[in-house]
Amino acid sequence: MSDLFRQQPPQLGNQYTDDRVLRSFLCRVLPRDALAQAEPDLITLGELAGTELYHLQLADRRNEPVLTQWDAWGERIDQIELSPLWRRAARLAAQYGLVALPYERSYGALSRIVQFALVYLFHPSTDVYTCPLAMSDGAARTLLQAGDQLLIERALPRLISRDPDTCWTSGQWMTELPGGSDVSQTETIARPDGDGGWRLFGRKWFTSATTGQMALALARPEGNPSGSRGLALFYVELRDAAGRLQGIRVNRLKDKLGTRKVPTAELSLEGAPARLVGAPNGGVRAIVPMLQVTRIWNSISAVSFMRRGIALARDYARRRVVFGAPLSRQPLHIETLATLQAEFEGAFHLSFLTARLLGAEEAGIADERQRQLLRVLTSIAKLTTARQAVAVMSEVVEAFGGAGYIEDTGLPVLLRDAQVLPIWEGTTNVLALDTMRALTQAGAWEALTGLVAELTAAATSPQLVAAGERARNALAHARHWFTAADGRDYLERGARRLALTIGRSLELALLVDHASWSFAAEHDGRAQAAALRFARSPVDLIDEFDHDDMALADDTPLPVDG
Repeated sequence: MSDLFRQQPPQLGNQYTDDRVLRSFLCRVLPRDALAQAEPDLITLGELAGTELYHLQLADRRNEPVLTQWDAWGERIDQIELSPLWRRAARLAAQYGLVALPYERSYGALSRIVQFALVYLFHPSTDVYTCPLAMSDGAARTLLQAGDQLLIERALPRLISRDPDTCWTSGQWMTELPGGSDVSQTETIARPDGDGGWRLFGRKWFTSATTGQMALALARPEGNPSGSRGLALFYVELRDAAGRLQGIRVNRLKDKLGTRKVPTAELSLEGAPARLVGAPNGGVRAIVPMLQVTRIWNSISAVSFMRRGIALARDYARRRVVFGAPLSRQPLHIETLATLQAEFEGAFHLSFLTARLLGAEEAGIADERQRQLLRVLTSIAKLTTARQAVAVMSEVVEAFGGAGYIEDTGLPVLLRDAQVLPIWEGTTNVLALDTMRALTQAGAWEALTGLVAELTAAATSPQLVAAGERARNALAHARHWFTAADGRDYLERGARRLALTIGRSLELALLVDHASWSFAAEHDGRAQAAALRFARSPVDLIDEFDHDDMALADDTPLPVDG
């Protein structure tokens, strides 16, 4: 038996100290004293992510939320029991200020950078506990922007508390069966309760992380017109002082492809008490700050998943011997991992650029161009990085061969969980249409082209200069296509390719910029290798001649041209 082959599983080290890309980026953007202040938490959380939390995650694999609707004596209780890892993650998230940091402003305009660096380390080892954190962050920002002092005093200190015993998380109740992303079809009705408050009645088909203490919900005040202009945003506290749900029934937990640790539920609202947030017809406007925050969390989660998958695949390649040599010395496997690394690095820099723009706006130092960029890039970064995450994680699973398909290795769940990213907070197509609308705003294109020109201006090596030119040319082609497009249908048909072209152009420009800095400041050529590798991938996805969509989509006859 001692001669039998035993394959060593992949291992993770400290996920901060082992991450060249994160450390290089933070070294560049954070002042030395800010980095010194942040680094102890980064190192500690990086160690937890690669050891205790990762091992707990593997051991916790079969534990999923459990809904108990009735107690032993026939009382409706609707209690949801969470997994051990989620309970541990909740305490760590509060202690490390994963929601609190940007509101404490300890790092000024760079507070979002420090926050999301910690989130990036935390996310892949905690079974998507980032879902309730993202919604809580979005809720905090929404309440602040709404300016309701009573709600700010009531909820904000709890949402941003570092005390695990008093910290709140928030739900986000938007999705209903008729509408999905089209919230204009919201059927939930809000009725005045006679005491200055409201009562909500309806069915929320998909509510994520339904174990928080509060939620923000869209509903239509009775008598308001149909469509999105008749919607309002409401603040709901789920339970009374005795811990009983208030006018809320949990019908079932959703049986999902992935993110199975997230207690996503279908709810019936049967007179749930609520408070209006903002204007009685301003619900869609009121959720904009929330969506801006949660979409950036989505993008950070995407690059975090990519980093985790590549780290595991890289370590496994050193341990797995095939055809007489480790996988890490097999040329084709090396080429595959190099391509994944380049995709990850491009996505990383685009995500953290968007986070930095959000921080500048919240600190009140953003100029008009930065505000324009934040408006456009929030959607573009989310949709681009989400698509990259699914593709990269599929390759990661394949890089393990048969072991990647076996559940108890903990690898298949990475792909399943990544698949939520292009769906949650707006599908790729929904965000592509949002991008198209944002690009009609005055100065939007100028902001994008000016940024790419600046990012690529520092390149000096001929190869980086050529890569920068490719980024500028792809963006110029996208702009020409957009401005010359013949009609709205033609624009909508190509909106996804347009958004992805902008996203990938920016990623390439950011890689060129960071490579130029890293080569000079760190005397390291790996960032340049990533930029050049990315430059050889598809960047310009614009298609000028796509006119057969309907025939292919509906599979209907198409006449043959002579």
